[in-house]
Amino acid sequence: MEQGRTATADAGAATTATTPDAATRTAARRLRVLHSLQPPDGTTRYVDQMLGGAGGDVDALVFSWRTALRGGYDVLHVHWPELLVRHPRPVRRLGRRAALRVVLALARARRVPVVRTLHNTVPHESVSRPEARALAAVDAATTLYVLLTPATPAPGGAPSVRIPLGHYRDVFAPLPQAATTPGHLVTIGLLRPYKGVEELLDAFAALPDPDLRLTVAGRPTPDLAPTIEAAAARDPRIGTDLRFVPDATFVEHVTSAELVVLPYRQMTNSGVLLAALSLDRPCLVPASPANAAVAAEVGDGWVLQYEGDVDAAVLADGLHRARTTPRADRPDLGARDWQTVGAAHEDAYRTALALVRGRRRPGPGARAGA
Repeated sequence: MEQGRTATADAGAATTATTPDAATRTAARRLRVLHSLQPPDGTTRYVDQMLGGAGGDVDALVFSWRTALRGGYDVLHVHWPELLVRHPRPVRRLGRRAALRVVLALARARRVPVVRTLHNTVPHESVSRPEARALAAVDAATTLYVLLTPATPAPGGAPSVRIPLGHYRDVFAPLPQAATTPGHLVTIGLLRPYKGVEELLDAFAALPDPDLRLTVAGRPTPDLAPTIEAAAARDPRIGTDLRFVPDATFVEHVTSAELVVLPYRQMTNSGVLLAALSLDRPCLVPASPANAAVAAEVGDGWVLQYEGDVDAAVLADGLHRARTTPRADRPDLGARDWQTVGAAHEDAYRTALALVRGRRRPGPGARAGA
């Protein structure tokens, strides 16, 4: 879901490179931007947001190795670079790593800037040494980083802009919402080991209240599925929906919850958090600089943070705070409108083009336009 459902450039960022204004953007030629994302598949995913909110003078292209090698695009926008080189077959992994190096070399020769959205500071799963070298090559080739929160630094002080993830209110608006069920906790998204699902199940099992309910929804990794199913078999208060959850069902699960619980062991930028906030549901999350920034942005009572590991006391306290903390009718997501996000990305692309063509370069450690 982070990658799946997954903004204005931060006006407070220091700037040393000129970003085109609206008039310049209107007069400039259209840009072709190749994203390292797979085509939309009929669900609400991050790729749909990036293609649909690309900006008025941007043609967004989805990734294929043929297109990447052939060229004909102005900017290469990289997301989750580890996914470019991963494959279950060793020969294909080797081929992808080699192809990536060729693409990066061609980009340099063609003066095509590499823009990279830093979704995670490090991949969530461990990487092999060859994969780590491939990711280092992407970092070395990156012209401009897109940072999703002010808590995320650009590697090595490289040029960067801050553009947060856009909200999901528009795409969720046509879908029916469920009535909130008191005592209903929901965790949802792609269920992977770093997301703390096992700890959440243990913590919930230790809560004595028979009226509480927990729904675990999303497609688990093969090693997690038996654990989740066994916990649900032991505790009739736990329900499961172990698949890639369609949009309508996602909205139903989240809006039925009194509290969405995301007990990740690592949490920087979460599409699930933003999707739940887009549906006006309070969320319980681990304390982190990124989550603190979101909490400050959206207003009191929506992003409830906890210290340490999730346990029964954390869940009970989170539910209490969700019920008693004053909050506005909706979280403030005004900075995450996709028209604004798209315009900010277009400005970032034109800034990156100016950097590779030598028109203006920021000094070490400075951030490019905002």
